[in-house]
Amino acid sequence: MKILVVGSGGREHALAWKLAQSERVQMVYVAPGNGGTAADSRLVNVEITDPAALADFVVAEHIALTLVGPEAPLAAGIVNLFRARGLKIFGPTREAAQLESSKDFAKAFMQRHGIPTAKYQSFSDAAQAHAYVDANGAPIVIKADGLAAGKGVVVAMSLEEAHAAVDHMLSDNAFGDAGARIVIEEFLAGEEASFIVMCDGKHVLPMATSQDHKRLKDQDQGPNTGGMGAYSPAPIVTPAMHARVMREIINPTIQGMAKDGIQFTGFLYAGLMIDADGNPRTLEFNCRMGDPETQPIMARLKSDYVTVLEHACNGTLDQVELEWDRRTAVGVVMAAAGYPDSPRKGDAIEGIPAETPECVTFHAGTQVVGGTLQTNGGRVLCVVGLGDSVKMAQKQAYEGVDKIRFDGAQFRRDIGWRGVK
Repeated sequence: MKILVVGSGGREHALAWKLAQSERVQMVYVAPGNGGTAADSRLVNVEITDPAALADFVVAEHIALTLVGPEAPLAAGIVNLFRARGLKIFGPTREAAQLESSKDFAKAFMQRHGIPTAKYQSFSDAAQAHAYVDANGAPIVIKADGLAAGKGVVVAMSLEEAHAAVDHMLSDNAFGDAGARIVIEEFLAGEEASFIVMCDGKHVLPMATSQDHKRLKDQDQGPNTGGMGAYSPAPIVTPAMHARVMREIINPTIQGMAKDGIQFTGFLYAGLMIDADGNPRTLEFNCRMGDPETQPIMARLKSDYVTVLEHACNGTLDQVELEWDRRTAVGVVMAAAGYPDSPRKGDAIEGIPAETPECVTFHAGTQVVGGTLQTNGGRVLCVVGLGDSVKMAQKQAYEGVDKIRFDGAQFRRDIGWRGVK
């Protein structure tokens, strides 16, 4: 069978890489893909991004199944379009994707359905937002309501920083329509974890747990980014915590959407903050796999992912059990010079090591120009190492990172630090 993966990042490379391992797959198309998917003989890049044109391509090529990676096509309604044409696609509808595409929608939803989260208020008026910041003090969190590619969140540790963030989003219109409304919420202290499940409308299948590293520099310093690395499993999500998150957050979300008349299909990603007393609260929802969490998670998945996706599309996820590699996977992101504010493109990339059972490199912001692999985005590569402990997985990942060269490369040296015993 043939499969289409929509997107061009590291998440999509990892998903396509995993799907291509299935004996049942003849070809995996990636639209539009990147330099890494272009170099893999089992994958074919397709230069199409328009949802209607993609649907035409699926019909013409007799593609059995489409998997959507990034948030923008979901928010634009690609799932609605494909389903209207009778095409199998895994992802949430435009209506369901509002859990991610509007922070205001998500917060109001959580409040309505009793899902634990930070207290908040939404503003489109700058003066009112500034008054709320002054009344509540710092630290405080300022978020653009709409999609801002992981960059629309400021964790302000001072009042000065908070007021600057309000002005940047509302007065300077930094994120356009996505920042025309902002959500201001209380700062939650604790340890973060990424909790990702697959939903078929009725049943929920949890993926392996993981933990992302949002800050640019070691020891969680520097600006927030889309994610500088991740590891799986996340030790903070114990079996008891796992059961609690399913009971208090995931199941009420799926049931709450159904009560609101929206059937949820696709990936549901709950970004959690677990406080010192072990109480989980929801920082945000995404309606897709995380990036960079997908890379270590896919590196650990042993099950045939094609079969899993078929069950997800057919409403039979309750018939699936996932098998995981017992090893830990650590994924280290190598980012371009100037990331996250103004990433530089066009730097030549050399030295990517050949894939081994202990290390695999997934491409994100790469392209091939005149036979040369070049940087083409903020997060360029994600090097995943596997080992029997976090330390051993780190060793494998960083040995891979140290072989790769491009001008201005930025990466953290401490991915997985919270899991090192």
